[in-house]
Amino acid sequence: MTVTSLRRFLLGSALALGFAPLVASGAQAACSVGVSMFTLGAPYYAAQMAAAVDQAKKAGCTVTTADGQNDLTKQIGDVEDMVSKGVQLLIINPRDPEGLVPAVNAAVRAGTKVVVIDSGLDPKARYVTLVQSSNDQNGFLVGKWIAQKMAGKPMKIALLSGDKGNIVGEARRLGVLKGILEQQLVQSGHAGFDVVAQGWGGWNTDGGLKAMEDILTAHPEVNVVLGENDSMVLGARDALKEAHKLDGVLLVAAADGQKDALELIKKGEYGATGLNNPDLVARTGVDIGLKALAGKLPADFPRVDYTKPAVINQGNVDTYYNPKAVF
Repeated sequence: MTVTSLRRFLLGSALALGFAPLVASGAQAACSVGVSMFTLGAPYYAAQMAAAVDQAKKAGCTVTTADGQNDLTKQIGDVEDMVSKGVQLLIINPRDPEGLVPAVNAAVRAGTKVVVIDSGLDPKARYVTLVQSSNDQNGFLVGKWIAQKMAGKPMKIALLSGDKGNIVGEARRLGVLKGILEQQLVQSGHAGFDVVAQGWGGWNTDGGLKAMEDILTAHPEVNVVLGENDSMVLGARDALKEAHKLDGVLLVAAADGQKDALELIKKGEYGATGLNNPDLVARTGVDIGLKALAGKLPADFPRVDYTKPAVINQGNVDTYYNPKAVF
């Protein structure tokens, strides 16, 4: 094995074990960044982690990462560990809007700049800003699209939600339902639909499949599957196929734009999804955090920084589809 090959092997092994890379001999890192994700159990979050790490490394920073494994206690410990190691910038996707507040405020007191991405955190936490897509506005656009697509046909909706108490999921589903009502009123002057059941899919494909199986047992009449993200809807699609009930069911997600979903949209086998690009959200969060760290962020910078909302459907999917995307 050559020296170069040995170095590559050792670096790959270190990354696989979750260790932050060392700065090359003679060089000095521009900063130290910690990326704390509440879970990597869904493709969206894995893509978000990868984008944040890549953007920080491009800026010359060393990076430490942590997977909270959907456990609030573990994520709190992850944050405390990163702060004790001296990270200057913390990028965090929090498990709980209230539970992470003390840990984030402790990090800020220790001199760490904190930028929240994707999932919300109570504003009493002293973070720089929250970067996310507009869950309400994406949902609203998706809801209007559903009403237009159904064109007055009675809706029997199976609602697939992520985690109980998650404010992002709440904003997404309420945005969609608001959009359906508004568009129905515009179209006919009256509104109504039936959410026959709400299932909890944990944001992932397997969870969506299991939740849909349970819903179908009690409500085989479902004709719309509405998920708070694409992964759960993709799982629900598998359950519908297995039960031979896929025909005539409209599949829609409030958010994400996952590559697998976009490929089905292109073929007309999936209705629509809201734009929630994990790569854009994560890279924007890192860029803002680095500006804050350098003292280059305006004093009046907003506490929430939204990406532009959009509903992705067969008519515009080519604008958003990237065959090389991680997610």
